[in-house]
Amino acid sequence: MADKSLVTEMQQVQLAIELIELGARLQVLESETELSRGRLIRLYKEVRGMSPPKGMLPFSTDWFMTWQPNIHSSLFYSYYQRLTRTLGCTRMEAFTKAYRMYLEQLSLDDAEPVLGLTRAWTLIRYFESGMFEVNPCTRCSGQFVMHAHTPASEYVCGICLPPSRAGKTARSVSA
Repeated sequence: MADKSLVTEMQQVQLAIELIELGARLQVLESETELSRGRLIRLYKEVRGMSPPKGMLPFSTDWFMTWQPNIHSSLFYSYYQRLTRTLGCTRMEAFTKAYRMYLEQLSLDDAEPVLGLTRAWTLIRYFESGMFEVNPCTRCSGQFVMHAHTPASEYVCGICLPPSRAGKTARSVSA
């Protein structure tokens, strides 16, 4: 019996380390592992070389509906769905793999991540609580994150119909 609890604790520590490396906040670690707050703080300091950041987690669903965050959130969530539904990964296994896939895709495109790990975790929680669902774009048929119960019969995604100032960042203007 002691061997099983030791394995479980080692798996919890391994998960915490992986989440810390990916940028998890302390509140995410506390929710997803069974480790004590003190142990998580020590792990965080050991992995990151500093104390975990303080402050509240993002809680607004509106951020995910804006142009660029919606595209990035939809990409991440499509990876997550594929890993859970088709490949049968567990929730946290799918979450970490999907987030790594999201980061890899962006590095291939030489793009900056818009979706941090904490926001990605929040996104999954919003889907689990029924606040979000995915709906297809009427032009490209891509699946995009939307508020639950939003009429989607005329929905056009931000890729097919970007806002007028899309892509006009200070960085691109100065280049």
